[in-house]
Amino acid sequence: MRNDTLAFEEEAIRQIAPRPRNLAETGLAQDFLCDLLAKHCYWGGILNQQQLVERTALAWPVLESLLNFMRTSGYIEVLSPNENSMLLRYALTERGRNLALDAQMKSGYVGYAPVPLALYERVVQAQSIHNNVVTREDMARVFKDVVIRESVLDQLGPAMHSGRPIFVYGPPGTGKTYTGMQLLGLLDDSILIPYALAVGDYVVQFFDPSVHHPLASADKSAQVMLDEGHDPRFVRCRRPSVITGGELTLEMLELAHDATTKQYFAPLQLKANNGIYMIDDLGRQRVECTDLLNRWIVPLEQKQDYLTVGCGTRFPVSFDVVLIFSTNLNPLALADEAFLRRLGYKVRFEVLTAEEYESIWRQVCKKHAIAFDATAFRYVLELYRREKRPLLPCQPRDLLGLVMDQCRYQGLANQVTDERLACAWNSYFVRPVSDPEPLAHDIPDTLHPASNPLVINKENRIC
Repeated sequence: MRNDTLAFEEEAIRQIAPRPRNLAETGLAQDFLCDLLAKHCYWGGILNQQQLVERTALAWPVLESLLNFMRTSGYIEVLSPNENSMLLRYALTERGRNLALDAQMKSGYVGYAPVPLALYERVVQAQSIHNNVVTREDMARVFKDVVIRESVLDQLGPAMHSGRPIFVYGPPGTGKTYTGMQLLGLLDDSILIPYALAVGDYVVQFFDPSVHHPLASADKSAQVMLDEGHDPRFVRCRRPSVITGGELTLEMLELAHDATTKQYFAPLQLKANNGIYMIDDLGRQRVECTDLLNRWIVPLEQKQDYLTVGCGTRFPVSFDVVLIFSTNLNPLALADEAFLRRLGYKVRFEVLTAEEYESIWRQVCKKHAIAFDATAFRYVLELYRREKRPLLPCQPRDLLGLVMDQCRYQGLANQVTDERLACAWNSYFVRPVSDPEPLAHDIPDTLHPASNPLVINKENRIC
């Protein structure tokens, strides 16, 4: 992303979440922040002014008022600067250590000051993923190098800004997962992600580096200037994308609580807010499919999810995701028609035609600097025909990858031959024990059009 674009977005983001300049603007209680500061000083030892700013993501005027209160209350003592710095240092008193231990028993969170839930709600609505309008030109740009039917793109494009979920289905290997994740390329803007949320007296850790990918700041000097930059309790990231498969359980959709460290962690769909959440392999989870689908009825209809903290305290939070379900099972065996109507967009993925398969084969050859061999390609198509296998978009990459493995093993340049394709075919597919493995000499060099409907034209393309 260009620096001028980053600077423009930084100004827009600053309007959404300006940097708090005093205690009231943080949205957090004084006692709550004093507990957090006490824990930082307990685990960090003697800390100076700059270290406290960096550890809490709070501006110095906010911290100064808190530290003055803690000093007059006997929780901290002020130490003179050391010889290498002019910054004041702060250390806990015995009373302060007791405060830190009591705070640690309530919550083990020690990090940046959390964002209050009300502020997070406003930020989510301001940067809603459904505010992005997707055009046909956008779809063509993102999928310009992907072999995919235009009818599929014309269904997926409107679904992205409709606010409705997407249900993609079809045989395995037809590109459902790959296409779903490619959709994130339509959303090249950045959003604010909180490091942590404050829900009453509870702190929920939100930022996850495996999901949220920060962007470089347009102007790093703004991080230390009070009147510039956004609230540093947020980090600017690309819109998130989360994908789960057969490992998904209902517990993963609730707040996770570590009883040992006394910390809460955001569930998957909350981390995916303002982005894409894809549930892949629907129907293969360790939970009943009807229970999993019913979990989404309220979020889909109300655009709100309900989570639980503490001893059963439930709270609402915005549900702002493009939710994608993907399955290779019969949709009618997974859900009744009433639920399927709620999904809005149902997109079927089909197996490839010979022309589409050839286009992908040529792309993979070009990517790996392999000369396209019409005879070898005709041979692999005959293998498909003879074993009555469907043409799937993942297979050119996989088969040619196995061929390249053989070439590296033999110390030869990458070249596709009938023998190597036969070896790759035997390694890739599983057949009943009674079925013979194909050999390169089983297929004649010349296939007669009368016996084979797939004929090579003058440009070495299937017609």
